[in-house]
Amino acid sequence: MIPFSPPYIDDSIINEVVDSLKSGWITTGPKVKRLEEEVSRYVDIPNVLCINSWTSGAIMILRWLGLEKGDEVIIPAYTYSATALAVIHAGGTPILVDVGEDFNIDIQKIKKTITAKTKAIMPVDFAGYPCDYDELKAIVESADVKSKFNPTSENQKKLGRILILSDAAHSLGALYKGNSVGPQADITIFSFHAVKNITTAEGGAIAINLPQPFDNLELYKDLRMMSLNCQTKDAFSKSKAGGWRYDIVGLGMKINMADVNAAIGLGQIRLYEGLLDRRKAIFNRYVNNFSKLSWAIIPPHRNNNKESSYHIFPIRIKDFGEDKRDKMIELITEKGVAVNVHFIPLPLLSYFKGLGHEIDEYPVAYQNFIHEISLPIYPQLTDDEVDIVSKAVIASYNQIIKNNG
Repeated sequence: MIPFSPPYIDDSIINEVVDSLKSGWITTGPKVKRLEEEVSRYVDIPNVLCINSWTSGAIMILRWLGLEKGDEVIIPAYTYSATALAVIHAGGTPILVDVGEDFNIDIQKIKKTITAKTKAIMPVDFAGYPCDYDELKAIVESADVKSKFNPTSENQKKLGRILILSDAAHSLGALYKGNSVGPQADITIFSFHAVKNITTAEGGAIAINLPQPFDNLELYKDLRMMSLNCQTKDAFSKSKAGGWRYDIVGLGMKINMADVNAAIGLGQIRLYEGLLDRRKAIFNRYVNNFSKLSWAIIPPHRNNNKESSYHIFPIRIKDFGEDKRDKMIELITEKGVAVNVHFIPLPLLSYFKGLGHEIDEYPVAYQNFIHEISLPIYPQLTDDEVDIVSKAVIASYNQIIKNNG
């Protein structure tokens, strides 16, 4: 069996974790700080805060923004549930927008969705392929959209417009107009979940890039404290002689990253240039294997302005409905290859159906979903294994066509 997405672990990563265990310090401490510095350097954002998951980081940022009941956050209908659930947990209402054929939120449909209640827009870099950030920034900065903006918190008033909060869970290493995706939004949140390009087992990182008059370093400090229950001293500081006294200065959360987790990410990010190059080579080998087949839709991954992080390979099968796609997945699995689907659109999930969302309102999201199969892509895959996966996909397609012929 070729697995779908095992983590990359070598001796240097194991040694980094062992060093953390031997140090006697396994919760938030020096390794978390070093990982923040490494991510900061990599994404070209001076202030980066590591947290225990993308989801909790997004909840914290939306609470910091001051969401109130009835406030709206625009998100794509085609994303993982965490994008929407973070909005709900923060007290807001997710407003779903259909996507384009590149899987990303349809920028042209966003403007029609904005109301006086809109407080943030959360684009998703699907599969690591960046959104159209300049067009999005032009929308939130336009005079007619700004005239609708109705701030109800001090931070909203300070910003003076809708916040752009990027769900970059997939896109560490992606490029937008030659630069990292990090500086493209006001706040960008990366995921370090076990299946991501860089992992800390569970975790994430918030890249803070707000315009003046915000002081991003001071905000980093405030958010760091907020991630530790708004306690004025973290455990590392409290452990020092005479440092026991602390205060609680607000309603915080407990979402800090631990050093033992950061150690995994530290070991990986130091190797990331090579790991990303290998992902790209695997992706390109898939492109070569499938590009001459009339039924295979190659996923978007590079144009003059954007380059993917090559997180997944979401191939689409022309003219297949959901039943044939599911049968094809079954046949591929029987051939010893694990594949996946990214994602089930939110309106097809029971919870969001219960909130009144209907898939008929998001036709492109639905079409993308019923045709999509995610193929394995990770640095440990050999060229031979990539070809085995490709042959399993092609053979499974041919079986279905033959049986239905």
